[in-house]
Amino acid sequence: MFKQLKNIDSAFQHIKKFSLFFLLANVVTVCFGIYKFCEVIRQERQTVHILYNGKVLEAFASDKKSNLEVVLKDHIRTFHQYFFNLSPDDKAIKASISKALYLADQSAKKAFDNLKEQGYYNNLISANVSQEITIDSTKLNINQYPYTFTCYATQKLVRASSTVLRKLVTQGTVRDLNVQTDNNPHGFLIQSWETVLNTDVNPNAHEPI
Repeated sequence: MFKQLKNIDSAFQHIKKFSLFFLLANVVTVCFGIYKFCEVIRQERQTVHILYNGKVLEAFASDKKSNLEVVLKDHIRTFHQYFFNLSPDDKAIKASISKALYLADQSAKKAFDNLKEQGYYNNLISANVSQEITIDSTKLNINQYPYTFTCYATQKLVRASSTVLRKLVTQGTVRDLNVQTDNNPHGFLIQSWETVLNTDVNPNAHEPI
């Protein structure tokens, strides 16, 4: 009889262990299923479907922080292109500078006013000079806020008789506005902007503007 009771107790222990193992396995399976479900939902929320030329295209959304350095560099490049890519036309200059000033604070407005007072833009127009800029590189520090940058560029002044190249270096900081608009799609603002260097590469190739 004791042997039978011992066998019953042993069987009960086995059933108990099996039940606990089965319960634990179910809990792990349910938790894994919930995790995978949440991951699928998150991925679906990042998927955007765009209708283009009658076709549905799939795109993936990403937040600004995931590619912060790329977005910052593009903002800096866009500002410099608006500020320095100029045609010898008063309305074109005003339109381009106006776009640039949406991307920076009063330091850019001050630089524009100084150039205007010096007659720089009038000289471009009277001499029929086109001004273009190429961004060579941008050094960023995204480990501190506001983000600091140094922009290295080549400036080209084109007139009928000659082409002049200038090395341009500017620096400043960038603040996150946390809002994006049509005039400022990146949602950043350049601050304390200044020109560190602006010298001719071939100083004997032209007359002063």
